[in-house]
Amino acid sequence: MKIAFLFPGQGSQIVGMGRELAAGFAEARAVFQEADEAYATSLSSLCFEGPEDRLQQTAITQPAIVATSTACLRVLEAHGVKASLVAGHSVGEYSALVASGALSLRDAIRLTKLRGQLMEAACPQGTGGMAALVGLGEEPVRALCREAVAAVGGVADIAGLNCPGQVVAAGHIRTLSELCSRAKVAGAGSATMLKVSGPFHSSLMAPAEAGLKSSLEAADFRPAAVPVVQNTDAAAHLDPAELRRNLIGQLTRPVLWQKSVELMQELGVELFIELGAGRVLAGMMKRIRREARVLNVSDAASLEKSLGSLRAEGLAASPGA
Repeated sequence: MKIAFLFPGQGSQIVGMGRELAAGFAEARAVFQEADEAYATSLSSLCFEGPEDRLQQTAITQPAIVATSTACLRVLEAHGVKASLVAGHSVGEYSALVASGALSLRDAIRLTKLRGQLMEAACPQGTGGMAALVGLGEEPVRALCREAVAAVGGVADIAGLNCPGQVVAAGHIRTLSELCSRAKVAGAGSATMLKVSGPFHSSLMAPAEAGLKSSLEAADFRPAAVPVVQNTDAAAHLDPAELRRNLIGQLTRPVLWQKSVELMQELGVELFIELGAGRVLAGMMKRIRREARVLNVSDAASLEKSLGSLRAEGLAASPGA
């Protein structure tokens, strides 16, 4: 059976993430120790204990998510579970690259710390954001973005196509407010601003993309041992040059998550396992394909539940094996 590992992005973070696994498994403890060294402060204590306001800071949130997802990954791998494909949502793509062997955990932590810093600096606080529009397709939303820009100026770009009937836009808050008003008139089921710190995956992230480019070019990318389905083109890649190029372009381009999932299913994936805090991707998965099988590993209870299902199908090692 083909398995895909999925890695969540920003928004999945919660104080306490990774704490149980680090307490119970040497593999998870080793991940957090390495992450602490790479981050140059105790990233693990921020994951385990907070405070929440610091964990919500983008330059902390992003490497914290990568560390937690990688801890979940290493514990699952220690039980003999292997993936045929990997994918991550936004910053989760860095976790996927670690899982594939294309990028070291140390480099992923350093890069996502810098990524978060650059993203915070790219747009003045309080001027940019994101909005989720439900019930309208990509092209109608694209047209409404143009109308909103024409009406009030600023930027409104499509930032994510996560699942059927949901389009995420990013840009200036005043432009997104106009977009939401127009979307409701056009028949959207809902059009709401998201609780995020900036206009991610929009043209307003161009300064962050430019700042991150040299560090990504200098990082050691290796051929992936497992194909990585990337956000920018919803295609599977092994070549380090392609992986690097797509990651460089990720900040200003939309996350093609629905197409990524559909590709994995076309390639024969029958079981998806979400690795990291929360169940955000599992929720999206059910809206993409209701009958899709999705497990998750975020803490000790979810690990044991998922291992029980995997062992029943011979996909994980038995205890003591």
